[in-house]
Amino acid sequence: MDVRNFIDGRWLDAQDGKRFNSLNPADTRQVVASAPLSGPADVSQAVAAARKAFPVWKLLPAPRRGEILFKAGDLLLREKARLGELVTREMGKVLAEGLGDVQEAIDMAFYMAGEGRRMQGETVPSELPDKDCKSVREALGVVGLITPWNFPMAIPAWKLFPALVCGNTVVLKPSSDTPACAAALVAFLEKAGIPPGVVNLVHGRGEVVGEALATHPGIDAVSFTGSCAAGEQLEELLGKLHRPLATEMGGKNAIIIMDDADLNLALEGVLWGAFGTSGQRCTASSRLIIHEKVYANFIAMLGKAAAEFRLGDGLKQDTDVGPIINAQQMEKVLKYIEIGTAEGARLVTGGSQVTAGDCGFGHFIKPTVFADVDPSMRIAREEIFGPVVSVMKCSRLKEAIDIVNSVPFGLSSAIYSRDVNATARAEKELQTGIVYVNASTIGAEIHLPFGGWKHSGSGHPEAGGRGGAVDFYSRVKVIYRDFSGRLQRAQIDKQSPSGILS
Repeated sequence: MDVRNFIDGRWLDAQDGKRFNSLNPADTRQVVASAPLSGPADVSQAVAAARKAFPVWKLLPAPRRGEILFKAGDLLLREKARLGELVTREMGKVLAEGLGDVQEAIDMAFYMAGEGRRMQGETVPSELPDKDCKSVREALGVVGLITPWNFPMAIPAWKLFPALVCGNTVVLKPSSDTPACAAALVAFLEKAGIPPGVVNLVHGRGEVVGEALATHPGIDAVSFTGSCAAGEQLEELLGKLHRPLATEMGGKNAIIIMDDADLNLALEGVLWGAFGTSGQRCTASSRLIIHEKVYANFIAMLGKAAAEFRLGDGLKQDTDVGPIINAQQMEKVLKYIEIGTAEGARLVTGGSQVTAGDCGFGHFIKPTVFADVDPSMRIAREEIFGPVVSVMKCSRLKEAIDIVNSVPFGLSSAIYSRDVNATARAEKELQTGIVYVNASTIGAEIHLPFGGWKHSGSGHPEAGGRGGAVDFYSRVKVIYRDFSGRLQRAQIDKQSPSGILS
């Protein structure tokens, strides 16, 4: 499959003609797509197109902008099966998850389309007579969007659709591991009738295209999802430019399992949270804090279940866990497994690469469980982004909460307990942007904000309406209208109630 950049309504190659391939991580002999290896000149061309389109797009009424998103959502829904298979082939997650990835994009299209009729400000009374006060929302301008590979349909949709309904024009730079998925999403926006220049797509390497886009003088704001290292570098660069930036940078998410928990329910949540998407989620359940009374029993349950997972191509119905995205990420995960062993953690199951049979040409690592982990160990504090879970012991709820809160991240956490008072205390004291009660650390819904605290993110969260993406992709303008026909000075000329009523 050949994909191209999309600039000013045209599908184009990179100006220097260079290209790169995306590979199927389950079988790297298969080339999924060939894409342009773009450079700063291509970024400038895309930004210029977005700047040209912005004045007209922002004046199109927000409900009309929403109608285009409704059309895009409908088109995505009709092609969900085909797109889900594309996600699985290019990213590697099992087909059910690939379809879920596309469904998130569909949900976001429909939800944000509705926001076109809810783009409200507020009207409040003035403290002076014959004067009114209101606030309205306006677009930021041209927004740069930088997205990762682990949700190659959903996360671009999280950024594109709210940015568009708020009246911005955009330049999207997707991950170089998943260019075909991003191109497919943009193609549906084109079919839905998005005007030329409103949405632009530039493929290429993050260190070249991503940085050129984020720092381009024609960009008014940036939204980034990716690693902490890259996000913090952008924070430093854009802070000097006084440019709005929203970042979502990962987590070290924990599940607390208390002694009164439904252990079978907790096991299902842990398996899904730790090994779904092969652990390659920012909300992956990479830490377990288990009460000492059920610690040994639960580890035995978890080790047995994790060892029974079937690895392979996500398009095959009997596959439970798919591959790691690429060789570089696989080596990183294997290195952390070595670190965990060297630190003295007990390897319960997994811990190695799989190279036999159907896994012989892909990037596969066995689901890995470490027990007897100390909270100070690196595997308990650093994001691994792979199928590795670290298990720790606690004797009471406060100790468990303290362990959860001890890391630099604060994206997602969960607690399993039948004690309503314990769960109420946990949801209040856990220092994460998302808290789950008797559910895993993954599974956010798109109509609420999605984002973390501490090093997990900065700026406004993704998704949601008020308090989330709409607040980031629009800015508030306050308007005072005085129809008294005379100079009125707020705070100075404010009349007393008796003066007004006399």
